[in-house]
Amino acid sequence: QVQLVESGGGLVQTGGSLRLSCAVSGRTLSSYVRGWFRQAPGKEREFVATVSSSGDTTLYADSVKGRFTISRDNAKNTIYLQMNSLRPEDAAVYYCAVSAVVSSDAFSYAWWGQGTQVTVSS
Repeated sequence: QVQLVESGGGLVQTGGSLRLSCAVSGRTLSSYVRGWFRQAPGKEREFVATVSSSGDTTLYADSVKGRFTISRDNAKNTIYLQMNSLRPEDAAVYYCAVSAVVSSDAFSYAWWGQGTQVTVSS
């Protein structure tokens, strides 16, 4: 059974940085696309970033371009989300997910983690 486990969330001040990680157990996912989504209270889940299996192709939501960087280490079966210049509107539960295609559509992602909370104080 595939399990995705996010870590690295926490409380940070506006302008600060956090690095999220998403480790996988149960299966090697080096041939799959891996992505990050987030959901704030009262809002729908939204796309943040995704990275192709090789790491050569990335896609970002406009709201995080230039501030967030997605990367992956296939040897460790792990992806990362480096988040810089954090804003209060970035506060949410962040989820990692797995897809067969590079997509910003959550319906393209089959496996999901349980999420990690990111809180940004103003």
